[in-house]
Amino acid sequence: MTEHLDPLNVAYQAFGHFEHGLATGEWQGFINMLSDDFTFWFPVGPYHGLNVGKERAIAFLQYVSESFSEGLTLTLDRVTSNETTVVFEFRDEGLLLGQPYKNRVAVSFDVRGDRLCAYREYFGSDGKSN
Repeated sequence: MTEHLDPLNVAYQAFGHFEHGLATGEWQGFINMLSDDFTFWFPVGPYHGLNVGKERAIAFLQYVSESFSEGLTLTLDRVTSNETTVVFEFRDEGLLLGQPYKNRVAVSFDVRGDRLCAYREYFGSDGKSN
């Protein structure tokens, strides 16, 4: 009998790796949790729209680390979930290309087994939000 994996627990584990990646630029733990057919959606910039594949995700995470070279600090505000999707709402703060940055973000993780198969990010920044 195979053990049932709780999508919420899998998502929390992935979010821990995600938070670590944003803070340090070390993404391997997060990358290890991505399915081979992983997709992600991002709202702006060179990765705007739907992106397909683990290699594309790795390039995106490198781009994020270059943009926030000193890392981001997150404050988790809320978590909402159903049978397959977990949404994390948080505030982040740091330097974006050397300039002060604050944001409110929602990221949605779609979970399949012990992997993330999709990620979507939504945000809006006025530069002052707490």
